[in-house]
Amino acid sequence: MPEIAPVLHGDKLTSTDSFHPPLHAPSDGDQWWRSSVIYQVYPRSFRDSNGDGMGDLPGVTSELGHLAELSIDAVWLSPFYTSPQRDGGYDVADYCDVDPLFGTLTDFDALVERADQLGIRVIVDLVPNHCSSEHALFQAALAAPAGSAERAMFVFREGRGDGSEPPNNWQSHFGGPAWTRITDADGTAGQWYLHLFDSSQPDFNWDNPDVRDEFERILRFWLDRGVGGFRVDVAHALVKAEGLPDWHGRADGGSSEGYPGWEAPMFGQEEVHTIYRRWRSILAEYDGERILCAEASIDPLPRLSSWVRPDEMHQAFNFAYLHHPWSAHGLRDVVSSSLLAFDAVGAPTTWVLSNHDVVRHTSRFGLTAGAPRGGDGIGRADAQPDIRTGLARARAASLAMFALPGGIYLYQGEELGLPDHTAMPDDARQDPTFTRTGGERLGRDGCRVPLPWRADAPSFGFVEAEGAPTPWLPQPEEWAEYARDVQSADADSTLSLYRTALQLRRDLRLGAGSLSWSRDLEQTDVVAFLNGEVLVLLNMGEFAVPLPSGSVIAASTPDAAVDGFLAPDACVWIMTRSE
Repeated sequence: MPEIAPVLHGDKLTSTDSFHPPLHAPSDGDQWWRSSVIYQVYPRSFRDSNGDGMGDLPGVTSELGHLAELSIDAVWLSPFYTSPQRDGGYDVADYCDVDPLFGTLTDFDALVERADQLGIRVIVDLVPNHCSSEHALFQAALAAPAGSAERAMFVFREGRGDGSEPPNNWQSHFGGPAWTRITDADGTAGQWYLHLFDSSQPDFNWDNPDVRDEFERILRFWLDRGVGGFRVDVAHALVKAEGLPDWHGRADGGSSEGYPGWEAPMFGQEEVHTIYRRWRSILAEYDGERILCAEASIDPLPRLSSWVRPDEMHQAFNFAYLHHPWSAHGLRDVVSSSLLAFDAVGAPTTWVLSNHDVVRHTSRFGLTAGAPRGGDGIGRADAQPDIRTGLARARAASLAMFALPGGIYLYQGEELGLPDHTAMPDDARQDPTFTRTGGERLGRDGCRVPLPWRADAPSFGFVEAEGAPTPWLPQPEEWAEYARDVQSADADSTLSLYRTALQLRRDLRLGAGSLSWSRDLEQTDVVAFLNGEVLVLLNMGEFAVPLPSGSVIAASTPDAAVDGFLAPDACVWIMTRSE
């Protein structure tokens, strides 16, 4: 990698002609979701209030004050519905009740009330593509004959040939076929049902108006309880192509050579937009700017932007940004492409670095070149991340992200700099991906480990009760240094960085701001952009680079800017006007 030329002397970089014209202009209007900071809570692993080793809703409520310190606008709760928990609650048995593991509807109402007192909205996870095989509707379908109205709620088909082969060649996201054959009441082999995920998660038939009516009922149930909106799980998968044709591309619908993602017959069908237009109109009946956010794995970015047209979703997760490598060129490209695509439809871009489905970015950014990027977890037998490098890069990447215009999603624990649990024993793993692939794919347990609250407490304070059981997933011993109580007392901790930078983001209205790229540094390993009067410099190269004059108002680490130089794997914000 070539050393970067010292082009940052004096005030050169802070002059107007050092930047391209704004790629993105400040947003007009004050809709909260255009510049929001939304914090994802994975309830099973957030805080356990009753001593059963499982996080719960009262545990979330008790700690909302700590989340308010991060200047967030909303919390997004991963599923807490009644569920057999074969896929972390994404196998829903009752969409309008709380699983006893997590509490009661009264507990949910108390959470919403406390959040409202703190100025925080509550967004719930909606799982419309599939339900649990224990859901009453699916149980009714199993008991009913082929061709019945009950079966029509799901995707049942006759098998190919003599009926013993699946209706098509689709594969499950979790490994193995996407079809399971049932046994009829008389003991004979019956029809096959579709499940793009685990066999315990049958897909709904969204061609059926009764399914659409059922989910409109569910939407209204939660809107009436005061939720601020919905994160829609697998939002691109509801409608399948007519005839369910074979597909020889990737099971997750991502593009591969010869099989572009837009041709996948189980994803991104045009009719799905009709569903979300209807949902948007339902939300518009309620006050308070309720929102829809799509988890839609759609490429390329201009195609994804069709999900956030003015009458559809408000936001969509930006997976292209989530998966960007540690590369200045790659980061500039995905930021530019994202802003151009979403601006074209008048929607905000969202930025996210971690969630419950991917290896935490502290660990991802610590992997050496050529190592797997951790999409299916990191285990004991894999190359281990360099945690020191990974944490430095994670803090720098987060600080740069906080300065981008648009919405931000945070995943619980990233404000502590948590890495994945990369040495988890196999017998502790619970992700269905691990079992369905015979351990070939480790799954997502490593990023779902319960949070550390107190360094000197059993289970690091995750489980409150005396003599309580261990958490549902094991915590690494070294997590004591990441505990919230330790970091709260340390002005240089990752937690302190998040608190300070996110408050500055709010005060300076950076989420509603603009973006102009530096002309001088666009061919270097330094990502440099201007948002309003804040100059952001992210050094993704191997060498320290000279800094321009100006007041450093935020730095990713205490030694990010020393003696007029920006260290490698570091980021700073510089105020370009005189204070």
